[in-house]
Amino acid sequence: MRPPAPASASERHHRLLLVFAGMSVFAGMAAIALTRPAGPNVWPGLAIWTACALAGATLLNRYLPARDRLLFPLAIFLSGWGLVAIERLAPPFADRQALWLVISVAAMLFAALFPQLLRWLRVYRYLVLAAALLLLLATIVFGRNPSGFDFAPRLWLNVGAVYFQPSEIMKVILVAFMASYLGEQSAASGANPGDAANRHPYLPRLAGPILSMWLLSLVILIWQRDLGAAMLFFIVFLLLLYLTTCDLRILFGGALLIILAAAVAYHLFDVVKLRVDIWLDPWPEADGRAYQIVQSLMAFSAGGIFGTGAGLGSPFYIPVAHSDFVFAALAEEWGLLGVVGVLSSFAVLAHRGLSIAQRHSGRAFHKLLAAGLTLMLITQALMIMAGVLKLLPLTGVTLPFISYGGSSLLVCFIMIGLLLRLSASAAPRPRSGAR
Repeated sequence: MRPPAPASASERHHRLLLVFAGMSVFAGMAAIALTRPAGPNVWPGLAIWTACALAGATLLNRYLPARDRLLFPLAIFLSGWGLVAIERLAPPFADRQALWLVISVAAMLFAALFPQLLRWLRVYRYLVLAAALLLLLATIVFGRNPSGFDFAPRLWLNVGAVYFQPSEIMKVILVAFMASYLGEQSAASGANPGDAANRHPYLPRLAGPILSMWLLSLVILIWQRDLGAAMLFFIVFLLLLYLTTCDLRILFGGALLIILAAAVAYHLFDVVKLRVDIWLDPWPEADGRAYQIVQSLMAFSAGGIFGTGAGLGSPFYIPVAHSDFVFAALAEEWGLLGVVGVLSSFAVLAHRGLSIAQRHSGRAFHKLLAAGLTLMLITQALMIMAGVLKLLPLTGVTLPFISYGGSSLLVCFIMIGLLLRLSASAAPRPRSGAR
């Protein structure tokens, strides 16, 4: 028998990243177990996360060896950190998040290992978009809120006790539709997306899609009061248009539409007015309507550089910390080092995703799809992180992979699966020093 071939450098780095992620999650779970010896058992969650990490890495190594080796370790690391945070902040929800993690990793593997999925998203884009819009309409008519409060936005549909947000799956569908449409337009004009020399022929044909996406965002905002989804869809659409045309007028015109929509929403909707008011000056109502954002700022301050330690802070003062404000809770107990760790992970994720898009220079749909999926993840992360730091008004979106939410976790892993598939079919990176 011949000895097994030695592992390549990329395989060794992949294993080291997974080992580091496992050590981090284990340390967090162990710290929580030590600080609440009489509380719920944290080890089943760790066992489920470990099984997902090992199964995902093994299957990807076997069936998709040419993929980008950093995407899955980054996603599983962030999801593990999120599982630790939810176990700390809301133990009853940790088991649900662990179950959603199993479903999400399975969905990621399907998206990564089933090559026909990309073709279906491109060829049947109108059918898929119509189905997504029907789901959105169903949410407007039959939507519910798991909290049961009448005043809360009804953004969920339910099948028995299982709730999901159609606006989450629309992130993937809309990005795929825009990538297919813009790629088709670039092919019709004989230009390569991102070629500044051919930007002007695009503009007459793109005026309609810009206004259509703006109107769709307004519908989501008006009927569902979902400020975060409306802003996210429109911003990512503008960024994709800019990547296609390299024309700054797209960004300026889109910014004017955003300002116009925000001004109208401020005067029509109390929830938008509240978020803008507490963003401008939360301190007069620190014990009232602005309590959540003020406690978030105090959590960042209390964390300092090294944090109070996992399980030793007081993040419970922040209402719903396990969802919208999980980044503030992490900052308190993990400090500036934890904040830098989260930011660095998303920065590397952005770099790898946009690098995949760049390597698809001759395939417009694949290039724009990789860029759109990456921009969707990173824009959403920046929106919520800036919101809890009072750099922007709160939008109510989740922090990808980390915040509690099964629909969000599932869609984030599907995006990673599609990026893995795209990375495997992209042109190889040029070696350093090659001419």
